[in-house]
Amino acid sequence: MSLFAKKTIDQVSQDMEDPERSLRRELSAWDIAVMGVAVAVGAGIFSIGAQAAANYAGPAVIISFVLAAVICGLAVMNYAEFASAIPVSGSAYTFSYVSLGELVAWIIGWDLILEMLMAAAVISKYWGIYVRNVFEFLNLDIPTEVAVGGVELSWPPVLIVAFFTGLLVLGTKLTSQVNSVLTIIKIGITIFIVLAGASYVKLSNFSPFLPPSEPVESDGASGVMRQTLVAFLSGAEPTRYGVYGLLGAAALVFFAFIGFDIVATTAEEAKDPQRTLPRGIFGGLALVSLLYIAVTIVVTGMVSYKEMAAEDEPSLATAFRLVGANWVGTVITIGILIGLTTVVMVLLLGLARVVFAMSRDGLLPRGLSHTSRRGTPARLQILCGVIVAAIAAIADVGQLSEMINIGTLSAFVLVSFSVPVLRRRYPDLPRGFTVPWSPWLPILSGVLCMWLMANLAVETWLRFVVWLLVGLAIYFGYSYSHSRVQLEAHEQNPLLALGEGVAMESVVASDVAGNSGVSGIVVDEGGAGASSLGARRTTPQAGSASRGDPATGAAPGVPRTGGEPDGPARVAPVVAGPESERHRPLTRLTAVLTILAALVIIAEVLALLTGVVGVEAIPLPAVWLLILVPAPGIVTGHMALTHAARVERDWDLSAPEDLPEGAAIGAATRFPTICLGVGYLTTAIAVVVGIVHSIEVL
Repeated sequence: MSLFAKKTIDQVSQDMEDPERSLRRELSAWDIAVMGVAVAVGAGIFSIGAQAAANYAGPAVIISFVLAAVICGLAVMNYAEFASAIPVSGSAYTFSYVSLGELVAWIIGWDLILEMLMAAAVISKYWGIYVRNVFEFLNLDIPTEVAVGGVELSWPPVLIVAFFTGLLVLGTKLTSQVNSVLTIIKIGITIFIVLAGASYVKLSNFSPFLPPSEPVESDGASGVMRQTLVAFLSGAEPTRYGVYGLLGAAALVFFAFIGFDIVATTAEEAKDPQRTLPRGIFGGLALVSLLYIAVTIVVTGMVSYKEMAAEDEPSLATAFRLVGANWVGTVITIGILIGLTTVVMVLLLGLARVVFAMSRDGLLPRGLSHTSRRGTPARLQILCGVIVAAIAAIADVGQLSEMINIGTLSAFVLVSFSVPVLRRRYPDLPRGFTVPWSPWLPILSGVLCMWLMANLAVETWLRFVVWLLVGLAIYFGYSYSHSRVQLEAHEQNPLLALGEGVAMESVVASDVAGNSGVSGIVVDEGGAGASSLGARRTTPQAGSASRGDPATGAAPGVPRTGGEPDGPARVAPVVAGPESERHRPLTRLTAVLTILAALVIIAEVLALLTGVVGVEAIPLPAVWLLILVPAPGIVTGHMALTHAARVERDWDLSAPEDLPEGAAIGAATRFPTICLGVGYLTTAIAVVVGIVHSIEVL
């Protein structure tokens, strides 16, 4: 069916009523607010402000934080409206599914997985680093890395992930209680550090408040890749400080506010969500903003940004060391360790809830969405914990932190633009909170988040493009054919599905059924409108090939003939049209183009891996040609998929005896979607080759 098929409120309600795939409502407004603070206040509060001041904006990083907080506040209003109107797990993924359609929902769900998976791995890794620092401070000779099969593994990240995974399996409420205790402790430590640092603040360190722009002293590849996208597209030389630096810092420190889209993933577990969700989200955001701005004022006032820039890893602890207060570093280390602990917990929770929602919809394997008797997706939570622990223990994740920002911002953009759409589609839906001045304020929020995205580094954008291409490959290779929304669309009158569930107002006369050129139209001879037909939706089993009632020949979801209250109905025979004639040739052409593109890219990759060709020896036009080779197959693949979907809609409207051999749900669309999956995957590989080429040449 359609790539932009939308999930209805009725389908959302049915999901929550499924006893095998439902979550318990047991979180209060306090639990939600603390969860937001827990994920936003971690190691970043002691380091991100110092790093942004030293490398991007100087003391003007204070303005960067204010900008990021305001933009986040606008985006959070949209989340609050959605979460109070559709209190279901999945956050931006579910909101987009209801308002913008399946493909957009998949993209945003894939982005959220990127955000939370990378964040959980990064934070777990840093937690292990600070555990090592504590051991060194206590003069304990305990190695934090062990060799397994020639590979160095860091065991502290595995320990913390395993602990919270087990806690989350036991229940969300229990985990929230542990989280509350730890969060209160780390807020107290943060306030103490701010008060201690305030006595060292000098006004002279705030001058110049916005340092003049200066060139970045680094090699060509590093300079260009770390440059913001806006500066790169404008042709500006790689620089830091100045206006570009301030904007780049705002995009970077946005990392501080990623917790609030994660909080929205707990909507299905909140008690009285229309009240508790908005209160919890806004309360948490206000406290986090105050804490970050206070810490930033202190760190930029204690020492000059130039002194911080001379340090390898500037942080709040660095500032205290430079003013001679080394003792505070110990308190900061303890605060960071506690802070990172709660961040890991909330990220593991959010990651599992997004994957849970996507699995329940069939876009990922349905078996992952089963819940235990404790009301938690236990097997999924364990799987997420294993993956996060493996990445944190093995990989060097330090360079991937900005990927978290771009994943969050892309989610904020789509949620902001979705609010006016949901208002138009469901104007009477009860809402616990409404964004004022809609649609202008939500649109402004989306535009500002796009602006922040444009101020992220070029290398972040390139990695993001590769991630999206891999996500599209998975969607067309698996998710499209297993989507419950797509499958259910075959079980109702497809003419109604085209109108997004809105009933047709006209009633087709019975004598129209015999007219040539009218293909597969349901004729209601009893005088009932199409609305009564559309209400009879049935839930299909995954992989069902049912195309109608064998006894009556009625289309799925249409009342049977003889004795139904709505009167007898019959289906006109399907007349072969141009869609069925164009379907197969387009599919064959797509297959040929896709296979050729895949062979070209595989041959190039093998040549690079075997050393037959050096990356730097490839001419730039050849690199672009390699990236564009899959494009013709992708274009024809989308055309073939469109025609194949129309053929299947015709099959839905025909009686069993009129169906061609092999007609079944997904039979026509299967091969075009496989070709599209291969096409997007080969494009991702080609883009990676292009990135490596750019780095080598620069």
